[in-house]
Amino acid sequence: MNDDARRADAIVRQAEAMRDFQARSVVFQDAVARSVGLNGTDVQAVGLLLGEGPATPGELAARTGLTSGGAVTAMIDRLERAGYVTRSRDESDRRRVIVAADADALMADLGPVYARVSELWGEYLDTLSVEQVEFAAALLQAAADVNRRAVEEIRRG
Repeated sequence: MNDDARRADAIVRQAEAMRDFQARSVVFQDAVARSVGLNGTDVQAVGLLLGEGPATPGELAARTGLTSGGAVTAMIDRLERAGYVTRSRDESDRRRVIVAADADALMADLGPVYARVSELWGEYLDTLSVEQVEFAAALLQAAADVNRRAVEEIRRG
């Protein structure tokens, strides 16, 4: 097989692997969420709060793609009842509510599940060279960036 054919074949296999990875990631996140009585969007919202910091309900709605109002309020209510987020008044504008994730509570319930996946992933990464791990990190970051941009385009219509 010549280099052009090898490259075309590798690109097809990469696309298939990416589709499989994305589908399995969604199914995994849903299973994790259901294990603590939540849904996938709830857990993703907490993850976004952990990664991007506290937010107003409107900002959280934008991050998750939920409509502001009832849907996001119901989600925040579920997360607050579960102990994964807190609501507080914005110190600079007491009319605004700020939602923050409670990392300790989340990790107490979900940490063991994520720790096991991290352990399995670590075992695989131990088989790779530093250069391969660096490439994998760059590839995954690029994939995340592409997905973020695609979501922004879809939401803009």
